[in-house]
Amino acid sequence: MRDFIYAEMMVHVPMCTSKEAKDVLIISDNAKPLSAEVAKHTQANLKIIACSLNEISGLGDAGFDVVISEMPSDRAFFSHVSRVLKNDGQFVTTHSPLDDIGANKNLMVTLANYFKIIMPYNIGNGATALLSSKEYHPTADINLQRADMLDGLSYYNCDVHPAAFAMGNYIRKEYLGIIKN
Repeated sequence: MRDFIYAEMMVHVPMCTSKEAKDVLIISDNAKPLSAEVAKHTQANLKIIACSLNEISGLGDAGFDVVISEMPSDRAFFSHVSRVLKNDGQFVTTHSPLDDIGANKNLMVTLANYFKIIMPYNIGNGATALLSSKEYHPTADINLQRADMLDGLSYYNCDVHPAAFAMGNYIRKEYLGIIKN
């Protein structure tokens, strides 16, 4: 997979869905590519930590607009992510391929305890991420001007953003009632 597609889709989808993301938390073993993409949003203050439950549990409440995680997680982790997100925050995480239905249904059911909207989206080469939002819908609330005014992008744009959420009927049927949109 082209790394720039992955990094752009992991960052710009939640950043352009959020009303105005100023505080961004990246949880990753290698945050540099994601950090570079966040830096393209001039209004953002980047905060990076390495992933461990102990470190995220020490963060203050409602301090972040967007949390991006590449790390394996569990119910306790999601509880902390929800706590550190602002009331209209976005959370993006990697997850199992969509055809791993059992694992993804369990993940989505767990996330439904914390988020109003839960939607998988394509991040390139058949891989998907999961956007969970407390307030904003990723296709209805996209900030088109922000999406089109970003400089230095190789893949992401305002047309790619909503298209990334399209999925075939065989996938939709498997997740009917689980995906919250």
